[in-house]
Amino acid sequence: MNAHVVPARAEDLPAVLALLEENQLPKEGLVEHPVAVLTLREGERIVGSAALELYGASVLLRSVAVVSGRRGEGLGKRLTREALKLARERGAERAYLLTETADGFFGRFGFRPVPRSEVSEGVRCSVEFVSACPKSARAMMVDLTERAR
Repeated sequence: MNAHVVPARAEDLPAVLALLEENQLPKEGLVEHPVAVLTLREGERIVGSAALELYGASVLLRSVAVVSGRRGEGLGKRLTREALKLARERGAERAYLLTETADGFFGRFGFRPVPRSEVSEGVRCSVEFVSACPKSARAMMVDLTERAR
């Protein structure tokens, strides 16, 4: 069955939160902060997610997750590409994220490690940066204006 990336609906929230829990990703801040959540669906089944928190010209990419039986099929790449495309469409110039294990994966999209002190203030004040992710998580950034060229 073909998978389609579509915006999440309100009734999708429990399935997205369960997916984040399965992938050991933080759920905090996903409900409290206005975000754009994308889901990867096969019919009505959610097999992946990605979310953006918008902070002016900066965006926090978070919650990129795929169900365990479908990893390694390129679904995470597809979600990440669509999320970064949406970030550009919404006027973001830079995208940031935190990771403990996925440096190589996100490096394929141009993300590079940056000191937390270089992360834009809005993103640095997000729940993800302040409390949801451990201090050992590495900050990464990609310039979306260069990736669009």
